Amino acid sequence: MDAVRLIGASRRALMRSGDASETMAEAWQAQALAQAIGSRLAVSGPPELRGEALGLTELAGRGCGVLGAPALDVSSLRAAQLTELGDARLALLELGGLLGEVGITLVGIACAAADEGTYWQCMEAIDAADESRDRVLEMLRRLAVRDQGAATG
Repeated sequence: MDAVRLIGASRRALMRSGDASETMAEAWQAQALAQAIGSRLAVSGPPELRGEALGLTELAGRGCGVLGAPALDVSSLRAAQLTELGDARLALLELGGLLGEVGITLVGIACAAADEGTYWQCMEAIDAADESRDRVLEMLRRLAVRDQGAATG
C-alpha cells in the first residue's frame, strides 16, 4: 500500500482510538510508519533528502521505543504494509500532519494521566513526534529548494 493511504488510515485510527492505551498504540503505529517512510527515503529517495530521512528513521525509532510496542499481529502493523512511497512531497506533507496530530493527542493523554510514569512516557513520545515532524519539515524545505533551483536553472 502506498504511504499516503497508510498515513490516512493511521489518522483515522488515531481519531477513533478510545482510551489512553489505544491512543498510545496508535501513536506507536504512526511512529513506526514514520520510521518505515524515513527508511525508504534514506535508501531510494531523492539524494538531498537521504541524510534527513535517516535522521527521521532514528527519531521515529526512538518514539517507538518510548511508547513500547503494542501487542499487534503483523497484518495489523501499518508500517509493514508500506509497498511504495509514491509522491515524496505529498507523503511528507501528510506524514507531517499525522505527527502533529500524534503530538496533540499525546498532550491530552499526558494532561489526564493518573500516574507519573504515563505522563513522562507521553512527554518523551511528544518530544520524539515533534523532532520527527521537524525532520519532515526540513525534507519538505529541501524539496522546495531543489524545485526552485530546477525552475530557475
